[in-house]
Amino acid sequence: MDLAKLLGKNVKYYRFQKKLTQEQLAEKLNASSNYIGRIERGQHSPSLKKIAHISKVLDVEPYELFINRSDKKTLPSRVNLIKNKK
Repeated sequence: MDLAKLLGKNVKYYRFQKKLTQEQLAEKLNASSNYIGRIERGQHSPSLKKIAHISKVLDVEPYELFINRSDKKTLPSRVNLIKNKK
């Protein structure tokens, strides 16, 4: 697996763990949701400074964004993180 795709998979995984939407993560990073989407799809390689900022927001060490773990469950392509109001 190439590093950009591995980084993207892990950003998405940890973002879901923090129950953040792409928009919420983008806001915390002062970036656009399109930028987050490109990172998560492995289409963009952020700078080391941005990787450090992403890891801080997601509350993980930067190296954890590059670990290929087979124990992670496969994530769906889309998840509704907003609960339906009743």
